[in-house]
Parts: sequence; C-alpha cells; structure tokens
Amino acid sequence: MKNLLLIGAGRCAYPLIDYILNLATDQGWYLTVGDVLPERAQKKVEDRPNGRAVWLDATKVNDRKEMINRADIIISLLPAHLHLEVAHDCIKLKKPLITSSYISHEMYRLGDEARDRELLFTEEKALVPGIDELVARKNIQELQSTGAKIKAFRSFSGGVMENTKSEDNPWQYKLTWNPRNVVLAGQGTAQYLEDNRLKYVPYSKLFKQPIEVNVPGVGKLEAYANRDTLLYAEEYGLDNIPSVFKGTLRPPGFCAAWDALIQLGLTDGDFPILHAGHISYYNLIDGMVGAQPGNTLKERTANLLGVSIDDPTIQKLQWLGLFSKRRIKLPNATPALILEHLLREKWKLEDGDEDMVIIQHEIDYELNRKNRRKVLTMILKGSAPWNTAMAKNVSLPMAIALKMVLQSASKLTGKDLQYPAFYEPFFNELEQYGIRFEQKDTAI
Repeated sequence: MKNLLLIGAGRCAYPLIDYILNLATDQGWYLTVGDVLPERAQKKVEDRPNGRAVWLDATKVNDRKEMINRADIIISLLPAHLHLEVAHDCIKLKKPLITSSYISHEMYRLGDEARDRELLFTEEKALVPGIDELVARKNIQELQSTGAKIKAFRSFSGGVMENTKSEDNPWQYKLTWNPRNVVLAGQGTAQYLEDNRLKYVPYSKLFKQPIEVNVPGVGKLEAYANRDTLLYAEEYGLDNIPSVFKGTLRPPGFCAAWDALIQLGLTDGDFPILHAGHISYYNLIDGMVGAQPGNTLKERTANLLGVSIDDPTIQKLQWLGLFSKRRIKLPNATPALILEHLLREKWKLEDGDEDMVIIQHEIDYELNRKNRRKVLTMILKGSAPWNTAMAKNVSLPMAIALKMVLQSASKLTGKDLQYPAFYEPFFNELEQYGIRFEQKDTAI
C-alpha cells in the first residue's frame, strides 16, 4: 500500500482528489488529505474507500513533519508562500514532492539539492509553468530538430471568466485561485529578454502598459509581464533565444483598474491601518487620496488617477464599494489584507459560474531563410464550485504525473519529467480531459 499525503484541500484540490481516489483501490494507494479545515477536505474525499480527511495546519512544524514522515509521497496544494517549508521537510526526510507552486529563487535552488539526492522533486506540473512548460519544450525541440532557429518565445496564460451570474460585475473577473496571490500578483520587478537586451519593469509601472493579446475564439485580452521570466528560461530550454517573455492574461480594462488600486496603496501589505476596525472604506480611500481637486471622493480619486469621473476604472472602484460608508471591521489590517477580504466577497464564485484557463505560446523562428510564427493555444472551460477550469488545470496534471511516478518501474527524478518518454503519454491523457492545444503556423 502506497501512502499519499495531499496537503491543502482548497480551490484547486477536487479534480486531483477525485482522480486519485478513482484509482486508489485498484492501484493499492491510500490518500490522506490534510487541511486546516478538515470539513472542507471531507466534502471532497466524501466516504470513498482508500481516502480520509484529517486536520493539518501546515504552519505547525511538528505536526507537518510527522504527517510527511508517515507518507511515501507528498503532494502540496498549499499557497505558494507555504511551499518552501514543506520542501525543506521533504528534503530532510527524503520524501518525493510534487507541487503546483510558482518557481521562486528559493524553490529553484532546492530543486538542484533534491535532484542531487535523487528525489523526485518536480514543481509546476500545472498551469504555470507546468503544461505550458512541457508544450513549449516539446515544440521548441521539434522545431530545432528540423534546423529551425528560434528567434523569440512569448507565453501568455491566465484564468478569466466565460460566463458569470454577476452580470453587473464590471471587472468580469472572479477568484478561481488563492486570493492572497491575486492581491500580491506582480509585486517585485518583472524581467524579460528582448532582442538580447534585458528589460526590467518595476511594480509601479507593471500594469500601466499591458500588452494586447488576441486569443482565437475568445477575442482580445491584455497581459502584464511575469516577474520571473528569466528564471524560466533554463527550464524551457530557451538558452540563446534573443527574446523571451511571459505574461499573465486578464480581461480588457483590468490592468488599468488594478494599477489604480496600486496607486491608491491598497496592495501594500507592509503596514497596518491602526484604526481599520472602526473606519469605513470611504474613510480609508479619503485618507489615501488626500488633497485633490473635486467636491466628492469619486471626483478627487479620479483627479488623483488622472481619469474622468466616468472612466471605467472609477466604475470598477465604485462597484467594489471603495466609496461606501460601510465599515471595514478588520482591526489593524494592512491595506492588502483589507483589499483581499473585500475581493473575497465581491469576486466570490457562485454555483454555475463558468471560467476559462487560456495558455497561448508564440514561437517565432527562421527556417530555410523564411520567418515564421507558430501559435499554440489551449482553452479549457470549467464551472464552479469545484470543477473550475483553474482547478482542473492545476490539479489534473499533478494527478497524472503522480500516477505515472507511482506506476513507473524505475525510480524517477524531476529531470525525467521533462523528456518525451514522460510528456507524450502525459499529454495523451490530458487530451481526454479537454486539455489540448490548437496550432497555427504562418509566415511573418
């Protein structure tokens, strides 16, 4: 019997839990799902055999280590900021780990340490950069095998809503992944490569000039630069490619409105608002806007942002309730925490909401002295509450990778998951769940 431990039963866990438990009895697996809210985990495990839900607070070091030590393989669906401690435990206890985490400099270095110990330590067989990483690697290798010279690689991915019951929502966006990550998205300095020149975009400018991206079958979206594009270059096999860019997709108009939240200071998590438990959102924004021309708070906010009072950005801020006299009721909370709690309410998924996850790669290459562009597009649709496209895109690839690891006759390491022997059957199974890429190759 193989004992599997899943840490975290949040928004993206159900497709993985369902997949593993459907196979568990025949395969001789037992899945323990640990979560700080065990009732949440129990709803997803249900009463199926070979599975159980338990209480596990991943911030409790001794409890976490004890659970990890009992398991044969660890799967983490924790928020990204909690992955590092789990990763350290798995290194020390010599336990294989599969996560859905964004690559960070710390996790990137841990990957080398884990591979040195011959552990399977693979990150991001999920939305970013898991599926898109493997698709990029596969297509770049295929093009290079024909003698093509890769001149540029651009990757865009993200979750957006297809249909929502909140028809009055001018953001046209809801929370399909961790709310804290949404609030903190983009903080730091984005960096990428353009014509062999390093480009850096500080957080203060990141959302001011979004890139327009046309997605077949969806239409025009916008994208902002990911902060760690250069860190992905080695993972993608993009060495010596003159231009490399990764961007996050959002609905049209989103970036301008998010930039307004940044300018107002609402994404700042470094200091507490000491009287936040007693003031209203109106009081908070009034204090942030300060002395500006205008008779109303909306007018003064518009002047601070350099837009008209009828601008869509002001409409989005008003819809969030930032000009209302409603009390915040969060004692000593930072602006970022106040914003997170507000978004949890306003951007909450409702039963029947339908979302999409989109990944689009653009590969510019030269072959036989002709310049061409290959565009690969994946659009996956899902529905709330548990089978969102985001949940399927994050956890199904992890589940399939986990099955392949457990069924492998030989001991796999993280590097093995990057080669055709792994990713060809991996993609074949993903296609059964609607995760497939359409291709278009044209002259440029």
